[in-house]
Formats: sequence, C-alpha cells, structure tokens
Amino acid sequence: MQFFKTNIKTSRIFFALLIIAVLIGLGFLFYTNQNLHFLDLKASKTTRIYFADNISHAHELLINQFNEEYKGKIEVVPVNLPFTKFSTNERKQLLAKSLRSKSDRIDVFAVDLIWAPRFARWAEPLNSYFSINERDQVIDATMRTCYIGEKLIAMPFYIDISLMYYREDLLAKLPNAQHLAQKLRQSITWEEFISLHQQNPSIYPFYTFAAKNFEGLICSFMEPLLVQKPDMFTADSLNLNIPEARKSLKMLVDFIHKYHMTPEEVTQFDETRNYAFSLDHDALFIRGWPGLIRTYQTLQNREKFKNLRRAALPHLKGYPPAFVFGGWDLMVSKFSTNKNAAVSFVKFLLRKESHKLMFEKNGYIPINKSVYQDSLFFRQNPELAFYRSLMEHGIHRPFLVNYTKISDVLSYYIYMAVKGDLSVEEALTQATVEINSPKTLVR
Repeated sequence: MQFFKTNIKTSRIFFALLIIAVLIGLGFLFYTNQNLHFLDLKASKTTRIYFADNISHAHELLINQFNEEYKGKIEVVPVNLPFTKFSTNERKQLLAKSLRSKSDRIDVFAVDLIWAPRFARWAEPLNSYFSINERDQVIDATMRTCYIGEKLIAMPFYIDISLMYYREDLLAKLPNAQHLAQKLRQSITWEEFISLHQQNPSIYPFYTFAAKNFEGLICSFMEPLLVQKPDMFTADSLNLNIPEARKSLKMLVDFIHKYHMTPEEVTQFDETRNYAFSLDHDALFIRGWPGLIRTYQTLQNREKFKNLRRAALPHLKGYPPAFVFGGWDLMVSKFSTNKNAAVSFVKFLLRKESHKLMFEKNGYIPINKSVYQDSLFFRQNPELAFYRSLMEHGIHRPFLVNYTKISDVLSYYIYMAVKGDLSVEEALTQATVEINSPKTLVR
C-alpha cells in the first residue's frame, strides 16, 4: 500500500530517534534543576510525583503553589514536553512509548482529549477517587471525553475550541470593515469568505491554517464533514469517498490551488509555525485556538499581537456553524506507585482558583463551572463569553478506540491532497482502503 511503502523507511528512522528521545526524557525525570538525582528517596518523607505536560508559565505557578501547600508531604516534579519542540502527534508517541514499557516514572500525564480511548489501557480508573458532585463541577462538553463506558479514565484539565483570528489593522483597510468585523464574530459562510477574498485578491496571505501531516489538519477537515454527516464514524466500516468528505477536503485544497488565498507553505506548519509565519507575513485571517494571544507572545513581531482579534470560523452555507473541540485531559498512570498523591495533585488543578490562574496567565479555557458563575471574573474577561458562545456550536471528533489509526492514515492522505500530490478522490479512496485494512501501519 502506498502509505505503508512511503512511510516504512522513515518510520524506522523515526522510531529509532523516538526511542533515544524517550530514554533521554525519562533520564531527565530525575535530573532536575534541584539536583534530585543526588537525593536518597528512601530517606525522604516527601512523596514525589512526576507530571508530564507542556509546562507553561501557568503550569509552573500552579506546581509551585501545590508544592508549597503540600510541603513535606508531596512534591510535583514537572516533565516538560513543550509544543515548541513536540507536535501533538510526537507527544502522543513519547507518552505511549513510556507507558507501554510499564514505567512508573510518570504519575500524572496530560493527553489530547481525543486520545483518551487509546491511553485508557494505561490509566488508573478514577471512579472511586472523584465523587459525582466533583464531576458535576466540570462542564459537560469536557466531562464526556473522560469515560469509556461507565469507567472514568481521566479528568478534564482545560478545553479548547477552534476559532479564527484576524488582523484589525489590515481589516480596517477594507470597505465596511466595522460591519464585516461584527459578521465575522458571528460566523459568515465559507462561500462569503471566499467571495471576500475574490473582492480583495491583493491581500496575501488571506487565510492560513496548519496543514502539516498531524492532528491539527484533521480538525480543519472534520468541521465541515461532521456538520454535513454527523453519523460518519458510526458504521462498522468506514467509507471516506463520499460527497460530504470530498466537499470538505476539496475546500482545503482549493484554498491553496484554486483560490490562491493560502500559501502552500502551510503544508509544512503545525500550529506554532503557522502563527509565526502568519504574523511575519501579515496574513489577514489565521485559523487557531484560544491560547494564541496569551501563550505565544514569545514569537517575533510581538507588536502585531495588539492588532489580533478573535472571530468565529466560517461555516458551510445551509448548515449551522460547527467548531471542533480541543483540550487536554489528565490521567493517572496505572503503573504509578503514588496514586493517592497523584490524585491530590489532579484535584488541586481542578480548583476554581487554579482555573482562573490558568486562564489569566496563558489563556487556557476553564472547565470548572464555578468560574463561569463568578460574575466579577466574567466581566473582567469578556472573551470568556465569546468562547462560551462558540462552545454552543462545538463538535467532538469521534471517540473511538481505533481513532489513532484513523487519524494517522487520514491525516497523511489529507496532507497529500492539500499538497497537490493526490487528487481528492484518490486521497479519500486510498485512505478508506488502508483504514479498513488490518495491515495498516499504526504509529
């Protein structure tokens, strides 16, 4: 099969490098700035737990607060897997490799909410640790990602919702800019969006999105697909070469190759690189996630951040708006020897004050219902109301045990079509064959 043949050589190199990276990463679990490798753990009364995530400034502050509150009892040691170094897919591989070895070197780890079924086999069931009342404090859109049947396998950390940014200073040069800005916030149709570009062909890049072979590209494909065919992934076998899927993929392809509103360079970009390129090249519209403005100001062209404004992504004419949910859940490793301490840390992260800090420092959307009931905090942060309005139209990618297989194959073929190396029909046909084949290479 083409996917298998194309990737087998690079996969061997990838996995060799991955094993090295995992070993180095696990080594660093005990080589922190506090010189923990010199510590006699048996002589210490402090229980140390290791937390793997993208450790932002907000994470650091919360870890420090927890360590102070539990001083002499529990200490959290961060294991940093930054988005600047690891894509979402690469983080998945690193965590899976470590957990597959039944290592007790990680106690708590964050996973993309769509990975929950894949990682359930390595996660400690949490039903007995979290009461119904504690679970009811979490917004429903995130809580539903944490179950396999009746088994609670995770607790939500924060939620994401796809959106679009625009440059207010660039939009101001267009006719009726103020009226257009109001419409963008409510979501215009993709047909109107394309027409807007055709009326202003000199603006380039007009629209950018992360189109590397990774999960972010899947999100761009899923929105227009699932709003047309919500039951797409419920059948025993999957057929992708259908009108709804062709329409969804063709739109992404046409942005680059027909309408020339998106540069082909986006096929090299994950989210971070797309943000950097878009700011550097003065893109008018940027697909992204809520954390851009608060989290990525270390990028060059920081002065341009003041001109970024949030808007809803466009939607297909004749269908309601639909925005893909993202976000990260927290899991406790079933191989952890300090599960009670690990759960104590997870509960600390779920506190109202913890979520307020996460939002204020890095823009992570809270999942604690009480944050939204805090009228003063809500007034001080009006973007929360905007995010909540987007979540009313949120859709989830399919929660399937084999979603990783579907995603890996599908993202590759979507990527090949967006690059122009395969037609839309060829890409979807080949993806269908390989997803339904038991011989498909699974990363």
